[in-house]
Parts: sequence; structure tokens; C-alpha cells
Amino acid sequence: MSRNILVTSALPYANGDIHIGHLVEYIQTDIWVRFQKLRGNRCLYLCADDAHGTPIMLSAEAQNITPDALIKDVQARHEHDFADFLIEFDNFYTTHSDENRTLSENIYRHLRDNGDIETRTIEQAFDAEKEMFLPDRFVKGECPRCGTADQYGDNCEHCGATYSPADLNNPISVLSGTPPITKDSEHFFFNLAKYQPMLEDWLASGHLQPAVVNKLKEWFATGLNPWDISRDAPYFGFEIPDAPGKYFYVWLDAPIGYMASLKNMCAQRDDIKFDDYWRSDADTELYHFIGKDIIYFHALFWPAILKAAGYRAPTAIFAHGFLTVNGQKMSKSRGTFIKARTYLEHLDPEYLRYYFAAKLNSGIDDLDLNFEDFMQRINADLVGKVVNIASRCAGFITKHFDGKLADSCSEPELLRDLVSAGESIAELYETREYSHAIRDIMALADRTNQYINDKAPWQLIKLEGNEKEVQEICSVGLNCFRLIMLYLKPVLPKTAANSEAFLNIEPMTWAARGELLIDHAIHPFKPLLQRIDQKQVAELSGADVSQQ
Repeated sequence: MSRNILVTSALPYANGDIHIGHLVEYIQTDIWVRFQKLRGNRCLYLCADDAHGTPIMLSAEAQNITPDALIKDVQARHEHDFADFLIEFDNFYTTHSDENRTLSENIYRHLRDNGDIETRTIEQAFDAEKEMFLPDRFVKGECPRCGTADQYGDNCEHCGATYSPADLNNPISVLSGTPPITKDSEHFFFNLAKYQPMLEDWLASGHLQPAVVNKLKEWFATGLNPWDISRDAPYFGFEIPDAPGKYFYVWLDAPIGYMASLKNMCAQRDDIKFDDYWRSDADTELYHFIGKDIIYFHALFWPAILKAAGYRAPTAIFAHGFLTVNGQKMSKSRGTFIKARTYLEHLDPEYLRYYFAAKLNSGIDDLDLNFEDFMQRINADLVGKVVNIASRCAGFITKHFDGKLADSCSEPELLRDLVSAGESIAELYETREYSHAIRDIMALADRTNQYINDKAPWQLIKLEGNEKEVQEICSVGLNCFRLIMLYLKPVLPKTAANSEAFLNIEPMTWAARGELLIDHAIHPFKPLLQRIDQKQVAELSGADVSQQ
């Protein structure tokens, strides 16, 4: 039975370009969504730009443009980068929208009327020189738990502790470089502790990865604090109803942007209903793909807010690790902080999609982009193994048999094995064990190449009377190639489409993988992928990042 699935990735912030670290998440998600669609499931992939907050306001001010103009320009660049990396959203929107304003206000009113919102006068960091309250990430200092320097005012990247700017040791304002003063301000808080029993039950029900559950249990042990959902003017965002000069904190309206993106899509399509995905008793599936740095917001605040407002919780949240390059954090000075657009100027996007897939699994460990390994994997796996099958077989079919495959199959056992392998590969995609799936697919390519080597059609064709056998050998090889490309289609959608054109077939689906190409005409082979040379990798890793 077909499944009905809604999938989101974390919203990219509308104050900068997409870089290859961001792409880990969007590629991981896109592969999963494409796989679901190949399986015949109805799967919607929604996202949006996260378009609110003080950084956007200040960036627009520095550029002498309006925040609206800034976020519109950034969104266009984001969408261009995603499209060129073959990341296919069913809808990409913005949190700065009427739909998001309405949903955020309605959810807030629901929480307020339920008694889940309380007001408190708090001491807040204030930059006297800039005359404004400072958002958490505009204060830096030493982590109060582990002492690591240069940490933001909301959480420590070293030990994972969460805190307020007032807890930092030796804090300074990022805006002026001066120590902030404290100033009283009235803020609105969501009573998160009230929902701890619900969250503990949700945690125990298999919605999260084991490592994430263990992390959240640490926070439960110390007690869940009320969550500040407000910010003071000046601020770019939505003003809180009946509270002039107070705005929703970006982390309140950002996840609601998932819902707003669907609202926007529903207005364009009659076949999609908002309530089918978000009402409290919805029987559809809802998945969030996120980075491990935003687990707290997605796995605690978000389910609690949804429960409090009468909506459903996610079916599951899938967190992933960070990207390192050549074993180190991305760095402009080392030439390893690489924008998506910079990468595209040097290399095929499918190479990065494949490399990430070959490294990704269902855990939250970081993954490393090693340029030497990257080049070797692409050249050995994609060019040397997969494409090699098509190129070596197609030449014989085109030259000696007028582009026509054999009318019978000489190796049914080999093809049956490749067809049956689809079930275990499907399970690996489903559980996001992409690296294992890639290993298994490459093993099928190895087996196919070994079969062709053993049969040696280039020798047989020299001897009269072996034509039919050569045709059958190469036809088996191309049927194997079709299956291998089907299994790689979530990762390499463009190469899969080009392979379908070459094979002269309709778009491949998982269910139809057992349908062999018999007595079938193919088109002449054209190179599907090119080898990477050392110069291309050197140019990318040594690209001028001064303007990035």
C-alpha cells in the first residue's frame, strides 16, 4: 500500500549563501525523498528560507537595503543552488509570509489561552554603544560549563551545553566588541516543563535516534526550563499580538514555517489538504531532517509546541553530523570553506551527491570530505565500474546488431540476483544507511564487470559464429546496468535520466525492476560521466575564497 509522507529539511538562514556543509542535509533528504517516490509512495518535500532575526536586520542595514529586499535576493540564490545540485523540493517558500504570520499568531494565542505562556521581567544583554538588546548569538564568551572560549550566548559548540548570555564568562558584544551591560525587559515564556511527561513518552516511542535520545535524557535530568519565545524591538520578524514592540523569537516561527510552506502549497493544489498532515490524529507520516546542532529545538520545543496547540508530533526526526574537509572544520584560510556555487564552477554536482551518499548512515557522527578519496571514489566507482558496463557493452550492440538487444536472456540467475538485491537495498535507503547501500550496489557492479570479463565478448566477436552469444552477453550486461542505475537513481538522478534516454526506456521504478529489456532497441552510447583529474580537485580546494 502506498504511503503518504511529508518530509522537511531544516530551513536555511536567509543571510548567506549555501555551502557544501549545508548540502549534507539537503542531499541526504533529497535521496530519501527520491527513493520514496521511486517506490511509488506519495512523498512531499517541503522547505523554506528562515527569513527573520536580528542578523538579517543588521545585514540589510549594512547593505543599505530593506530586509525584504535582502531575503528575496538570498532566496533566489538559495533556490538556484539547490536546483543545480538536483535537490528537488515540492515547495520552497519563506518564513516571512502571510501564511506563517497567521499560523504563528494562532499557535501563540492557543498557547496563551491555555495558560502555557507567562511573562517575566528578565535581565538581558544590552549593547549601550549600539543601543539595542543583543540576541543570544550576538554575545560571545567562555562556556560556563567547559570554559571553551569564543562561544555564542545560547549554546556551546564544544560540549553542547545550552544557557543564556548572562551565564557566559567574559562576554562581549559581537556588534561593538564591548562588554554588554544588563537591562530589564519583559519577555514571554513557554512553559516547557509542563510537557516533560509527554516528551518523555514521545522519546521512549522510537521517534529519535538512540544517540539523540541519550542526549535529551541529559536535559531531562537537569530539568526543562521555560523557553523565551520573545525578542525586543528593533527586530525583523512578526510582532506578538497585543504586545507592541515585542516580536516572536525566530525559533518559534521558523519551524512553523514547515507548516506555512504546506499551506502555501495547498493553495496551489486541490489534491493536498493541510489537515491530512498536521491535525492531531493525522495518519500520514511526517519526518524532519536536521543537523545535530538543532536537536534541542526540534526534539523538545517543537513537539511540545505542536502538542500544546493541538497538532500532531513528527513521526520521526533524523539528525546528522557536521561536515569536515580533509579532517578539519571548514576554513576559509585553508581553502576548505566552499560555497555550493564555487563547487559547481569546478565539478559535477552528482559527484558530491555520490560521495556524501557513500559516507552517510543513520547516525549523527560527522563525515569527512577528503579530496583524494573523493577523486578516487568517483573515478573508480562511477566511471570505472558503473559507466564502464554501459560503454563496453553498448559498442558491440550498436556496431554489430543495429542497436538491438538479444531476444532471450543467457544469464537468468545473474539478473535474478540483481533484481532480488533491490529489496535489501530498498531497506538500506529506507533506514538511511546509504553507505551500506552504495557498497552493495558497487558489489553488483563488480559482479557484472566480472561476468563481462569472464565472457570476453571482444574475443568472441573475432570468431565467426559467435555473434548471437556476444549479443546475449552484452544484453545481459546492459540489463545489469539498468538495474544498477535504478538503484543509484535516488543519488544520481541526472545520470539515471541520461541512462534511461540511452537505453530508450521510460523512467525506471522500483516495482518494475524485474522487467527485462528483451529484443529492445537502444540508442548509441554517449559518455555519461567524466573522470575527475587532480587539477580539478586542486582548483576547487585552492579556489579563491576571499569573496566567499
